[in-house]
Amino acid sequence: MSRDRASRLEAKPLRLFVAVEIPETVKDAVDAVFAPWREQFPKARWAPRENWHVTLKFLGRTWPRLADWVPKQVEAAAREVEPFRTRVTGVGGFPSTGNARVVWAGLDDEDRRMSGLAATVEGGLLDEFPAEKRAFHPHLTVARSDPPVKLPSEFAETPLLTEDWEVDHVVLFRSHLRRPAPLYEPLARFPLGAGRPR
Repeated sequence: MSRDRASRLEAKPLRLFVAVEIPETVKDAVDAVFAPWREQFPKARWAPRENWHVTLKFLGRTWPRLADWVPKQVEAAAREVEPFRTRVTGVGGFPSTGNARVVWAGLDDEDRRMSGLAATVEGGLLDEFPAEKRAFHPHLTVARSDPPVKLPSEFAETPLLTEDWEVDHVVLFRSHLRRPAPLYEPLARFPLGAGRPR
């Protein structure tokens, strides 16, 4: 490969996002709850469980000039937030259960700790990435559907309450667009509260 062609490939933007990982035991519980609904909506694109996460900030196209800057900003933001506990609770659909393009499992955020983490990460990246216009709603995307599906009324009553776990780090992921599902590559993990006086 010529040097010019190689440099052009390296200059392509990366698709990046910052997220919280989900423990395997929690994924087991979510998987079991959604298993019956998979059969009812076979045309929906059900996300593989290895792709389940809580997106804090979707950066999208990120140019190589920001390859060093982004991790530094995410690391600095993570240091500003102390570890906290959360759990998966409840199910739903975006934009609504009657017209769902996204089927999700929600997270307990009554204390706004997850929302605060998302806001801190976003704030650290505002010099290069615009703020999200939609309100932050911590969730796992379990399935997508186009056209949207109408979820039955009993879907919203599906019982889902997992064990809680400690959120003690965030992950910078790279998204590789592939079929049938994208591949999410973890580029770096940053501990919460690292370096702060205790």
